[in-house]
Amino acid sequence: MLHDYTSVTADNVAEITESAIAEAESLLDGVVEINRNRTYSNTMGPLDTIGVLISDASGKGSFMAKVHPDSDVRAAGVAAGERISKWAADLVMRSDLAEAVRTYANTDDAVALGGLNARNLGFWLRDLRRAGHDLAERDQARLRDLRQRLIELQVAFNSNLNEWEDSITMTHEDLAGLPDAYIDRLEPGEIEGTYRVTMDYPDYIPFIEEAQNRDLRRQMQFKFWNRAAEANTPLLAEAVEVRNEIAFLLGYETWAEYAMEVKMADPDAVDALYASIIPGLTTRATRELAALQKLADPDLHGDSIRSWDWMYYHTRQRREEFGIDQNEVSEYFPLESVVAGMFEITGEVFGLEYREVAETRAWHHDVTLYEIRNRGEEQPIAYFYADLFPREGKFGHAACFSITGGMRTEEGGYRAPVSAVVANFTKPGPESPSLLKHDEALTLFHEFGHVLHFSLTTVDHPRFAGYDTEWDFVEAPSQIMEHWMWQPQVLRRFARHHETAETIPTDLVERLVAARDQNIGLSTLRQVFLGKFDLAIHAGPSDIDLDRATRDAFALTLIPYHDGTHFSASFGHLMSGYDAGYYGYQWAKVYGDDMFSVFSDEGILSPDVGARYRNEVLARGYSRDAIEHLRAFLGREPSAAAYLENLGLTE
Repeated sequence: MLHDYTSVTADNVAEITESAIAEAESLLDGVVEINRNRTYSNTMGPLDTIGVLISDASGKGSFMAKVHPDSDVRAAGVAAGERISKWAADLVMRSDLAEAVRTYANTDDAVALGGLNARNLGFWLRDLRRAGHDLAERDQARLRDLRQRLIELQVAFNSNLNEWEDSITMTHEDLAGLPDAYIDRLEPGEIEGTYRVTMDYPDYIPFIEEAQNRDLRRQMQFKFWNRAAEANTPLLAEAVEVRNEIAFLLGYETWAEYAMEVKMADPDAVDALYASIIPGLTTRATRELAALQKLADPDLHGDSIRSWDWMYYHTRQRREEFGIDQNEVSEYFPLESVVAGMFEITGEVFGLEYREVAETRAWHHDVTLYEIRNRGEEQPIAYFYADLFPREGKFGHAACFSITGGMRTEEGGYRAPVSAVVANFTKPGPESPSLLKHDEALTLFHEFGHVLHFSLTTVDHPRFAGYDTEWDFVEAPSQIMEHWMWQPQVLRRFARHHETAETIPTDLVERLVAARDQNIGLSTLRQVFLGKFDLAIHAGPSDIDLDRATRDAFALTLIPYHDGTHFSASFGHLMSGYDAGYYGYQWAKVYGDDMFSVFSDEGILSPDVGARYRNEVLARGYSRDAIEHLRAFLGREPSAAAYLENLGLTE
């Protein structure tokens, strides 16, 4: 069942893609050629199969664009992703398919449908309407061209970003403030005795947080915020124009209105959420920034804190006022211990066991494969790959990718879902393990929340299995996982020194937890900035100036914008499904915090609460709307009380 990625070649990626499309086309021909007696089995059933074929081909083919070490294979993965996306876009716009589905929808068989089959038909009818089948033929043709162009823009944007390489060569003196372990793992520069500091996260983030040389922090951020700027800025600008034209053709005022039609929120609801938190956050952030400025004044000689400064002084403040040195903390979070702890905690709460698979047959030797089992059972219910270290050409952030979706098989069994966590943590050296900062461990827990959401599905229908819920809910099951990384009783279970195996000291845990809300106003306003910028370009005029919109939204952060940079050119979320959707991180956090409040009230590690959460939220996929998941688990209407309390916005 598991694909052998060791044999993947560029030709193989193309073959997998074309074979899946050919089989899908054959099935489609069968659907549209039916002249009478349409049933769910002969009309909708093949469409379900087509969805599975294309999804599986993506997991074997286009996914390689994100992770494969061979540049030719990555390029083939990019081409495969574009091919599949364009084919899928054309599929839903086919008039013969629309006629077939709509004809079936008017039959007695369709009227009598119930459960997920009825839901699937309803979703298909919605998809066809949103694909423009009610438009005139000329407008349909224009819409098709626009959708194809949008895919091309998205593929090019992400390819430019993933393949981008840049660095600064520095001396040992330039690296003052950074720990020896960081310096020791840097690549050597071209000149003997120098070091190459790249824009990869394991290089960039520690540098911006700890490097004493202010001008070099500025230079690093300048390069980081300008990644692929020359190529990507016009691509994003055109994408915004294309999206808006698509929306106008379909009768929507903005792309945001169109995109959010299938989400939990609408633009007005998001505006209301932001309006409810921005004043309080601004008041808090103003105090936080003043405290940082006081700390920085001896260094800055009258200058104000800039965007390349604030994380440095945040780190310094955490060290001086809370006694938290992230490098010291990381000594207690070797990657292996964090993974073991994550397995222990989720195993206890959700009734699971994990087993490493010896023969991974993965795309790179750094990748580890795990089985997920129900406790006490031998048959795996899911698999996931862990690809956690950076390498050239690899996806540069942290994310969970679906590879094979769960579904009921024709034989009556259940196909085990397969997913992958892709991250960029510090790679272990010959004599040193991979040590995670607490924020990095938090990231791993976050992404594993997506894995659990994808893996623990029990939904029979492939369209509704896994984490394909409303896009502004999908982050809630990952954000709830972050809460466990702040619980002292949890941290003491697995946080152990990588050399002595000593459990993390109680006072260090207490200091770490005490510092949790440090500068939460500033950090949350940054998230609001990203969401507001996203909506500014997707809920406004199509000819909007990206740089001006960036600067306007950035003003929310209370920190001057870095002149000469083009942040939006590397804002990959905008071209990866989060367009008119980045607000979802805060929107979902409302629900994630609310759900975790049940654990706080009834038991942080309660298997009973865990079972209820697993059964009512994780297992349900998109078999019902997310609001129904929430009501069933909470036993009440959702509330923002826990979210506001965590932000310090309640009296």
